[in-house]
Amino acid sequence: MKECVFCNKDSLEIIAENELALAFYDACPASKGHTLVIPKRHVETYFDTSPEEHYAIIRLIFKVRLYLDKKYRPDAYNIGANVGREAGQTVFHFHIHIIPRYRGDVEDPRGGLRKIIPFRSSRRDCNKTARH
Repeated sequence: MKECVFCNKDSLEIIAENELALAFYDACPASKGHTLVIPKRHVETYFDTSPEEHYAIIRLIFKVRLYLDKKYRPDAYNIGANVGREAGQTVFHFHIHIIPRYRGDVEDPRGGLRKIIPFRSSRRDCNKTARH
């Protein structure tokens, strides 16, 4: 079995941690400050984390946000996870992406994470039925 790259903590530039989770810069960042938060225990997906790990990860996300706000001063964030091969997961140690966003980094940021899968109907149709 191939060794997990996230379990080899010596290769990670850790920027924050707590008892059950740690955060480090993404090796192939989508933006300046792109960070990953993972459980210290090797689990493959979000749904494999314990309630205690889940809470530790959430606490660390907030801590990382404060760190990134101070260091990079982003205008916004995308936060998300790929759960399973068909969702794009390529490293099978659960991780959450914290991606700082900057004014003008894309022409039209509307839709955010929804742009992952092309719309199957017009936005006008979505606005009539979906409220979020």
